Amino acid sequence: MSTFKALGIAPGYIKSLQELGIETPTAIQSKVIPVLLEKQTDLIGLAQTGTGKTAAFGLPLLHHIDPDEPVIQALVLSPTRELAQQIKKQLFKFTKYNDKKIFAEGIYGGEKIDRQIENLKRTTHIVVATPGRLVDLIEQGVVDLSHIRTVVLDEADEMLSMGFKEELNRILRYTSGKRNTWLFSATMPGEIQQIVKKYMSPKAIQISANKDSIINRNITHHYVLTQVNEKMNVLMNLLDRRKDQRGIIFCRTKATTQNLANQLKDEGFAVEALEGDMKQIDRDKAMRAFKKERVRVLVSTDVSARGIDVNDLGFVLHHQLPESVDYYTHRSGRTARAGKSGHSIALVTQNEIPRMREIEEKLGIRFSKIG
Repeated sequence: MSTFKALGIAPGYIKSLQELGIETPTAIQSKVIPVLLEKQTDLIGLAQTGTGKTAAFGLPLLHHIDPDEPVIQALVLSPTRELAQQIKKQLFKFTKYNDKKIFAEGIYGGEKIDRQIENLKRTTHIVVATPGRLVDLIEQGVVDLSHIRTVVLDEADEMLSMGFKEELNRILRYTSGKRNTWLFSATMPGEIQQIVKKYMSPKAIQISANKDSIINRNITHHYVLTQVNEKMNVLMNLLDRRKDQRGIIFCRTKATTQNLANQLKDEGFAVEALEGDMKQIDRDKAMRAFKKERVRVLVSTDVSARGIDVNDLGFVLHHQLPESVDYYTHRSGRTARAGKSGHSIALVTQNEIPRMREIEEKLGIRFSKIG
């Protein structure tokens, strides 16, 4: 079993990691970190959410920053504001014991653009951004990316599925030059392959986390066989049985998310919705209430749950099975974080059983039936 010291991580960062309870590198960290520390290279990392990607790219990124050079040297692009905030926070925590400070700024929608412009006037070494807001600032000429040495595309497939293709192309064109690109994605659809071909070296190193690391072994997978019109009663029974736990209920659509949240509220459950059409102020309010445990359950779409990193979630519930196997991994990966155990429970109708078997086969897991 490797250690962060053996991977080449500096003592100050190791001390920070220990304080955060991160003792042993995950599969993706063990494979990616030595490569990115030792070589100036383009890299494609195939890994799911919850496998420790932020540290896999974040620690080498910090090692490559020159704190004495007061220019933006690295750019991290992320699909959602929540994930961007999460990455910025993690980078800050990693640098706690550094002799010289490394400064990261966040650029994302939902906050006053004037404040972000002001913040960028301070010394900034790393920018963590969502593509849309970054393009706005590039067009205003207020962000200088001419000294960029590294661009990280985190959850690249998600950025494309959220419609950021044009913005990504513009940013990558804008930062072209002597930079390395590190692309992390759960899947490799054709659009990602186009980006790889156009903006990355043909010698880019490709690293994949193995299947065992993709699905957390501390998660138990269950299903309840039900009918569409019975789902509400089944959900309420499941929530009643888990009164002392917090969790997330996943829905496929924004409309189902809102409807289900409203129904559960009417039944007296402490829940909030999280979906893409909500105003940022309402999303922040819901997340704050959840983190402070005033709300026990979030009802969320797949995309809106990106960036939620709460260590003591006891369960995730699937109101419907997700459209893709990757989404099942993303969903279930919200629970059983930081070495804890958790439950992933799917409400399955008779005609969804073949879909469930497909998920079992592809991920090497088994769903056990519960009443």
